[in-house]
Amino acid sequence: MKKENIVEIKKNIRKLVGVIVSDKMIKTRVVAIEEIRRHPIYLKSYKATSKIKAHDENNEYKTGDIVEIIQTRPLSGDKAWKIVRLIVKDGVKPKTEDETND
Repeated sequence: MKKENIVEIKKNIRKLVGVIVSDKMIKTRVVAIEEIRRHPIYLKSYKATSKIKAHDENNEYKTGDIVEIIQTRPLSGDKAWKIVRLIVKDGVKPKTEDETND
């Protein structure tokens, strides 16, 4: 394989953003992904939530955190996602420098 082919393979990685709803398992978090779908006949929009188990190597993310996850190789029978980064801690955005000075 050439190096050019390896680079092309890695750019098709799926990324999702969701809220952690359970942190009771060791090194595993349950992330709820909420999306808006449209009914094919009635054309009404509705929310659909899917729960995905994601790998958390250091057990650093807690319930309520908003995180970004990426798809990886299967790590267990029902876990094929990995938490990449924390977006918002415990559902509260971190304060910026301007907000802390007020």
